[in-house]
Amino acid sequence: MPGPVLDPIETDHILPKKAGVVVIGGGIIGTSTALFLAERGVDVVLCEKGALGGEQSSRNWGWVRVMGRDRREIPLAIESLKIWDGLDARVSGQTGFRRSGILYISQTETDIANRDAWLKLAQAHGLDTRQIGPDETAAVMLGSGQRYKGALYTPSDGRAEPQKAVPAIAAGARRAGARILTGCAVRGIERNAGRVSAVITEKGRIETSAVVLAGGAWSRLFCKGLGIRLPQLKVRNSVLRTGAVNRGPDGAGATATFAYRKRLDGGYTIANGGINMHALVPDSFAFFREFQPARKAEGDAVQLSLSARSWQELFEIAAVSLDRPGAFERHRILDPKPDGRAALNALRAATEALPVLRDAKVEQVWAGLIDVTPDAVPVISTLDGLPGLVIATGFSGHGFGIGPGAGHLTADLVTGNTPIVDPAPFRFSRFSDGTPIEIAPRV
Repeated sequence: MPGPVLDPIETDHILPKKAGVVVIGGGIIGTSTALFLAERGVDVVLCEKGALGGEQSSRNWGWVRVMGRDRREIPLAIESLKIWDGLDARVSGQTGFRRSGILYISQTETDIANRDAWLKLAQAHGLDTRQIGPDETAAVMLGSGQRYKGALYTPSDGRAEPQKAVPAIAAGARRAGARILTGCAVRGIERNAGRVSAVITEKGRIETSAVVLAGGAWSRLFCKGLGIRLPQLKVRNSVLRTGAVNRGPDGAGATATFAYRKRLDGGYTIANGGINMHALVPDSFAFFREFQPARKAEGDAVQLSLSARSWQELFEIAAVSLDRPGAFERHRILDPKPDGRAALNALRAATEALPVLRDAKVEQVWAGLIDVTPDAVPVISTLDGLPGLVIATGFSGHGFGIGPGAGHLTADLVTGNTPIVDPAPFRFSRFSDGTPIEIAPRV
């Protein structure tokens, strides 16, 4: 089943011989990085092997939140929300961003206790997040057919449209001077005297001294070709969207069995964050130790299986010469088969809570592959072993909301500007310098 349809975007067609920076990957992180670099007058070229935003950047829920973030992500999420506020004007486009509020709905006393714990952790940041009771929850969750114990509520959190955001940001980056090529896979990086000197694409060579790897679920394979061990796996989440619905809550919310988000077209995006699938692949065993704490913390939220990906990746272990096509050209867009049953179960649970969904027509069901790290915190980092390379990947399902902020931070690392937030929590070396893997408590 094809993924969501994105807004059309014009791109470039001529491969330049030289660039100041080459960004690999045209999702929200890559396009945001290109935007901030171009605004600073940097000669930036973005190469995307498939379509802009064609993978998880258009397949996510569309939440833009600070609430519930890992403590290490909170400063970046705050800065990203500020960027979202002015992003439409900045790029002269429509991302669909609205500050419409988000609810984490509490069904048990344990839910309330977990959210109290997160509130204490987040107090220092001056957020407007608060615990609300049953009456206010019902008022915010307009049309609710159930009475809940309460909710963790952040009125200033928001939502945007994944199918609009990346095209709008990419168009803004091009207007600022970035060159963006689609259908142009980067096969690898050339080095001279131990640092980046060029990228090799399927269409030719681009001389450059700086590369940003924002390859999402593909970043691990690309790093492997460079001899870099990036601990990253992929999990699949399935999502559906409905047709337009009269009334209903304007923002977004979630319980243990469903999540909803109002769309600009009047429908809802529905999913369940507690049902994710990980196909067992060679990397599942290679990174078994690093991901063991996450497995224990997630419990049944991530289920293991064998699938077509299991066999596919088994035959992509060996390195491929840069003068030959490889996996990046064989698989232009990751379009996994959705778990229709899980998506419809989420809709049924959502309908019990929101009776206005009873007559909603299911317009589409899709799935996306989420790139995850052992601690579910992204890598946004330079590498001591390869000067000139900056990695921005492993956003673990949080990338859409913090994408603009992450792009700003990535551009800061490339140019040497003062970072928008402290980049230390996102350093690549945390997986090899003896730092214990920290898993954020469940919210």
